[in-house]
Amino acid sequence: MSDEVTEVTVVDNKERQRYEAHLGGELAGELTYTVRDGVAILPHTGVQPRFEGRGIGGQLAKAALDGAREQGLKVAPRCPFVAAYIEKNPEYADLVAAGSQ
Repeated sequence: MSDEVTEVTVVDNKERQRYEAHLGGELAGELTYTVRDGVAILPHTGVQPRFEGRGIGGQLAKAALDGAREQGLKVAPRCPFVAAYIEKNPEYADLVAAGSQ
């Protein structure tokens, strides 16, 4: 199954304000965002049921958090999955905007 995970491509679809994970040419998952006043608000992460269990949600969270860091943004992890990802990966804790959790 690890071979399948390496086939995942994550892109920032700025027009739709979401990170998209593609697997085998199909949209496998997405993480939506809005940027306001220097804060990326991350309200939802979703993975298509048939693609669950392959680490796609984690790849989406990592891409969104790395993207926020590159752009000098703080994050408001409103999505429980992203909040849990940050808790498990404390190297992203400095990105969390004050009062956003």
